[in-house]
Amino acid sequence: MNASLRGLSYIVAAAECENVSEAARRLKVSQPSISAAISQFEDEFAVQIFIRRHARGVTLTPAGERVVREARMLLTHAQDFHQMVRELGEGLTGEVVIGAFPTLAIRYMPHLLGSLAKLHPGIAVAMHEGDQDEILAGLAEGRIEVALSYTFAIPGDISVERLQRLHPHAVLPADHPLAAEPAIDLAALAPEPFLLLDLPHSRDYFLRLFSTEGVQPNIVHRSRSPELLRGLVARGRGYTLHNALPDTPYTYDGGRVAMVPLRGEREPTEVAILTSRRTRPRPAVSALLDHVRHYFEADGTPAHARHPEPADAT
Repeated sequence: MNASLRGLSYIVAAAECENVSEAARRLKVSQPSISAAISQFEDEFAVQIFIRRHARGVTLTPAGERVVREARMLLTHAQDFHQMVRELGEGLTGEVVIGAFPTLAIRYMPHLLGSLAKLHPGIAVAMHEGDQDEILAGLAEGRIEVALSYTFAIPGDISVERLQRLHPHAVLPADHPLAAEPAIDLAALAPEPFLLLDLPHSRDYFLRLFSTEGVQPNIVHRSRSPELLRGLVARGRGYTLHNALPDTPYTYDGGRVAMVPLRGEREPTEVAILTSRRTRPRPAVSALLDHVRHYFEADGTPAHARHPEPADAT
């Protein structure tokens, strides 16, 4: 194979920028160098990677999408190999790109990344928050190496390692009449204003809780931000449902909420480590995976997340 790693990096940059000139500026090389790398690759392998659009940049062909996806993975492994050889014997080093679902990023990532830095100071972490569809796409395309997310809609090429089951709770204003109850019937809340976490698959999960109960929620607001919803709840704008509960009842603006488990058997969400089956974890990635496993095996989730209801709730 005559394709160079530098040439592959030029192709990936052109794909990400969707413009040869912009890719050249990003990499600080000449535009002809980028164009020559693309042409050389296409000629050598008799495959068209890009469709050239005059004055409108370039777009990937279906074959080009596959080439760029594989090239990203190859470049990541080459970079790690280079660093490993240079720093052999100096401990675990390198950058790991991790994806995180927003609710899990808020709840777990600050502690996970802080404790990882103490244990493996040579490992740098680049974190990308995204909904489930964005995380799965990042893993498939090689832009994300490992993800902390849920088990929603997992395709066959993604490996799933389940870590924890999180049961749904109602998040209520602190002075709500049901705030002090040990558990709540979802049907009792259904007529009240409901604030929906509007993320792919998450919205389906929460709406499914209502349909299983045979009731319809009174949706008055939708948001992709779990913390915004908690803030609105604290100010009396309604209630929401949440699984990855924070350790504090206080919101960003000083409001307060109550978190009460739903009564009865409810479908939990499952927190999981997601990785691509098509790649083998690098040493730095393996160290991060071990760290995440240990965290959840120890005390990664609070007691109210591990136990859906008090013993006397029926």
